[in-house]
Parts: sequence; structure tokens; C-alpha cells
Amino acid sequence: MAEKGGPLTVFLIAGEQSGDALGAKLIRALRQRRWNVRFLGVGGEAMEAEGLKSLFPMADIAVMGFVPVIKRLFTLLSRIRMTARAAIEAKPDVVVIIDSPDFTHRVARKLRAALPGVPIVNYVSPTVWAWRPGRAAKMRSYVDHVLAVLPFEPEAHQRLGGPECSYVGHPLIERFAELRPRPEDALTREFERHVLLLPGSRLSEVTRLMPVFGEAVARLAAAVPQASFSLPAVPHVADVIRAAMRDWPVKAEIVIGEQAKWTAFRRARAALAASGTVTLELGLAQVPMVTAYKVSPIEKKIIEALVTVSTPILPSLILSEKVVPEFLQEAATGEALAGALLPLVTGGPERSAQLAAFDRLDAAMAVTGGNPSAAAAEIVLYYAENGRRV
Repeated sequence: MAEKGGPLTVFLIAGEQSGDALGAKLIRALRQRRWNVRFLGVGGEAMEAEGLKSLFPMADIAVMGFVPVIKRLFTLLSRIRMTARAAIEAKPDVVVIIDSPDFTHRVARKLRAALPGVPIVNYVSPTVWAWRPGRAAKMRSYVDHVLAVLPFEPEAHQRLGGPECSYVGHPLIERFAELRPRPEDALTREFERHVLLLPGSRLSEVTRLMPVFGEAVARLAAAVPQASFSLPAVPHVADVIRAAMRDWPVKAEIVIGEQAKWTAFRRARAALAASGTVTLELGLAQVPMVTAYKVSPIEKKIIEALVTVSTPILPSLILSEKVVPEFLQEAATGEALAGALLPLVTGGPERSAQLAAFDRLDAAMAVTGGNPSAAAAEIVLYYAENGRRV
């Protein structure tokens, strides 16, 4: 524990791009509060731009899925040991693990055993509220405080016997200016019939959903001839999307890059999306949507056995009501998707109900001061200056 006002050492560990972005904003917010902070650990380009020199390239540990993890297991285990050893040698005032629980929590357990007096803060809660709820209680032995980005997570940790947990706000809150329509965009939404298509960012999602999305587009275009379509794509699946779209009778414009994506969000009247974080982006952008998801038969059995929530749609979870139509597995057909999209595009009670729900979403997601990074920094700084609450 550092003296009040004295130099601080903060050790941060991020394992993927979203965590790197959070870590960079946290470093910036901490530096605004204390000039004499030293930052060590693991991060990507964004955190390094803020002054952190990463122990190794973050790409070494940025893997997802069972097979990729197995292929990189030796490297991952080596990096876990290296990270833990570096943190133990640094004797930091606080450790912040950012998302990527398969990596960061393994490091945290080693640190708690070796440095029992050092506080550990977990930025972004594991989805204990959705599956494997027993993880929450186990976290109490090595995590002192969870910084939650979803408003229902503090209650979930309390109910499940997890660590102390505070809602600090979702990073999307800081991007309202990019998400929300400007005056000219609002006119486009009102008078044009532009529809966003968001089949996901993973190859498995895209290959399963593109055929039914194509059928839905064709049916909707037949019912609303003036409708137009755009598909924001991440670069690593863009070619797969182009190939899948060759057989579509009605094509969508493919847009690449974050700025192009947000422009499309601001102008869209409705959206057809894979379930996931993008549903929260659409809700905060106030774009009514229809959601779909398809997984393999094996994944379906695992989900049915392990998942404990009634819906995968984040706006519905946050508001505790099913505000967005969902079509999962066999129910996700082109006919069903087009039928649910039609009143959202042309206008009607379904559209009005979603827009009213998204107004409530704003209030549910709000955080004091409106700055999640600042709220997170205050808690991290408290632990750095005061140590663990034992």
C-alpha cells in the first residue's frame, strides 16, 4: 500500500482488443488524478500508446475457442507464468485484470497466493449471470472488487456470493455522439427505409446466418421496394460475406471500418442482427431490431445445459423484459425474420414499443458523471492507496 500522495505502481493485464481499449482509457483517467503513477503489465497498442510497455505482444494470448486454445496451450501457459512472475517482482499497489478471464483469472490466482496483501480489481465481470454461476463465489478468494459494465451485474454477484461489485458504466456510454443520429441522420431514418444487416464477426456466425439473412432481405425488398441495405463487416470475414452474398437476389452495400459502421448506425431505420454485444450498440443507437442466432447441434446442447438466462439479448436482460424479437436455431428462417422486420421498417406499434424501451435503456445504463473510465479509476485508486478490505 502506497503512502497518500506517494508514487503508485499499477499492474494491468488485458488479453484482447476490447480490454486494451478499456485499459488505455483507465490509464488516462488514473493519470488525470495522479501524476506519479507507474504502469506495468500486458496490453496492446492502445495501452502502449498511453505509456505501458507490454511484457509481450498481446496477440500471444488473444485466442478464443476450444481448438485455438489447445493449439496455443504451451504459449498461453508460458505467458501466464511470465505475467505472474513480473507482477510478483514489481510488488504493485494494485493489480487490474481486464476481461479475458481464461487468462487473467489464472494469473490473479497465482498473484493472490504469492502477494496476499495486494488488491486485485477485475474490470468487466465474467458472465456468471449467464452460465457457470459457481465462478462468482470462487472469485472471492482472489478478486477484491469487480468493475461491472452492465447494470444488473452487482445484484448478480451479491446473489451468487461473488466479490464486491460496482457498476461503473459501459464504454459505449462514452460514444453516444457517434451512435446517435445527427439532424440529417434523423431525417434519413424518418423518410428512407435503410436496414442494417449484422450477421456477426465470427466465421461460424456468418456462415450460418448469411443464407437466411439473404432470404429475409429478398422478402423485405419485395414488400418494401424502396428499402436499401448495408452490412458493416469486420475485415477478417469480409471476403466470406462477399462470397455468401453472390447468390442474393438483392444485394447489400458492404462497409468496412469503425467510422463507416457508426455512420450506418446513425442512418439506419431498423436492423437484422446476430445476438451479441451489437444488440446493445443498436439499442443505445435507438435502432429497432430483429435478432437471430444459429449454432451447431453440439453447441446447442451445451447452451441448453449450462446457460441460465432466458434471453441472450442484452437490452432485454438489462430491462428485464423481452423488448426485441429473437429467432433462434430452426425458428430463424428468412420468412420469419422478414415478417418481424416489416413493421419496424414501415412503422407501427412494434417499432414504437422498441423505441420506448430504448429510452428506458438510457436511464438503466446511466452512470454518475457519465464517464465509465473515471468511475473505474476512482475505485482502482482507492485500492491502490488503501489496500485490501480484509
